Amino acid sequence: MMRIILIIAMLCISQQTARAQEITAKEIVKKANDKMEGLSNESNMTMTIVRPTWQRSISLKSWAKGKELSLVLITDPAKDKGQTFLKIKNEMWNWVPGIQRMIKLLPSMMSQGWMESDYTNDDILKESSIVEDYVHTLTGTEKYSGTECYIIRLVPKPEAVVVWGSIIKWISKGSYFQLRSDYYDEDNKLVKTETSTQVKMMDDREIPTYIEIIPADKPGQKTTVTINKILFNKPVQDHFFSQQNMKTIR
Repeated sequence: MMRIILIIAMLCISQQTARAQEITAKEIVKKANDKMEGLSNESNMTMTIVRPTWQRSISLKSWAKGKELSLVLITDPAKDKGQTFLKIKNEMWNWVPGIQRMIKLLPSMMSQGWMESDYTNDDILKESSIVEDYVHTLTGTEKYSGTECYIIRLVPKPEAVVVWGSIIKWISKGSYFQLRSDYYDEDNKLVKTETSTQVKMMDDREIPTYIEIIPADKPGQKTTVTINKILFNKPVQDHFFSQQNMKTIR
């Protein structure tokens, strides 16, 4: 009898330990987000916008610190070179050197396409946070592109000012790569799908370096991003993210 009691007790302890070690949906999303962003990051990327009748590429540099500070500089093509985008907390600006004009981006503009791409202004400037502005639910697991993934549904919190009605993410187990994200509008209609591939060593970690966004209802249209270089957790002062620096940074 004592032996049976001991076995039952050990099973109960084992189950409690397993439950304590289970990772939550929010923790999975945070690990994946931290892997791609770090405490701060400085990157060099190439964006290619593909349309049925034309195609163009944009080279850019970006700097980000936490959720509240980001700066993006266009370095190519010539007609857009020097244009910058700045975010400080919930305020955003666009400096256009060709007309020497500073434009304030309104919250209503966050869902608009950035530089005619399939990224929104919110995607680039990260006004919303996939960690803090959504409720996360682990809906299951499955293999995606041969990799075992968590499937997590993100629904915006009532008070959150966000672009999407919901998001579903496939995040790889162990490595926490965001391999696929489906973005839905408020009517639960699929708007676009984002996939990430070509995992490479970048700075101190492995991350996917090729991102593709395909709109759900626009045949022949997509946007791709290649991360050419990225540095994580490089010290950067808050005053770097300023309107004055927008006009002079190169």
